Amino acid sequence: MTHKVGPKGQVVIPKDLRDQLGLEPGEEVTFWRDGDQVIVRRRADTPPLKGRFAGRQLTDRLEHERAADRGREDAR
Repeated sequence: MTHKVGPKGQVVIPKDLRDQLGLEPGEEVTFWRDGDQVIVRRRADTPPLKGRFAGRQLTDRLEHERAADRGREDAR
């Protein structure tokens, strides 16, 4: 299967390949060169840091652990 490169350097990923890879509109892909080939891969799903620990009460837990540490240090 071949496709032409457009005037802006764009190439359409064929629907069959998009379906096989589960690529949806708006998803990000990465490109790199391997010899005379260009490799296209779905960008690794890295969740954003903001909100990653929402609802886990992590701060409360850390504060509790730190207070316990201080208590153990004071007991020495």
